[in-house]
Amino acid sequence: MRLKIERRLLFVILGVVIAVIICIVAFNTSSSLKTDLTNIKAQQKELLVLKDEFLLLKDKMNAVEGKKSLTKVEGIVQAVDEVFLPLGLKSKVKSVKPTGTKDVKEAIEEEAEVQVEKVDMNEMVNIFYKIENAPIILSIKKTNMKTSFENPALLNITMTIALVKAK
Repeated sequence: MRLKIERRLLFVILGVVIAVIICIVAFNTSSSLKTDLTNIKAQQKELLVLKDEFLLLKDKMNAVEGKKSLTKVEGIVQAVDEVFLPLGLKSKVKSVKPTGTKDVKEAIEEEAEVQVEKVDMNEMVNIFYKIENAPIILSIKKTNMKTSFENPALLNITMTIALVKAK
């Protein structure tokens, strides 16, 4: 009889030990899953930030891609005319000197030095706005502004403008 009780006690102790081992394994698994969950949530936040940046860059690229096909211009001189004619400032453009072309990856960048004389601040802002929102890809590389000798309220502007065209 004593042997039966010792056997039962042994089975009970063995069962308790197995249950404790299962609890320890379950606890370790649970804690590791919790840390994995926090890591995945952190990665998700990073990916959401990257997604927003990606969508912003994609919108910018779509805008640039749309500009490529809107207007066909032969060169930088024609592009400068496209900017200044609608503003009525063609007479204030004193010179447009092409300075050269560069090959940039999958495009050709054609630069010119443009001198505009006797423009007021409003006209200058309109010029910059028109260059920024032109239906072609134009960028201002360098700008130099000085007050006019005859009228200090007017500006003489020298800027380097680049036209980017697909090869």
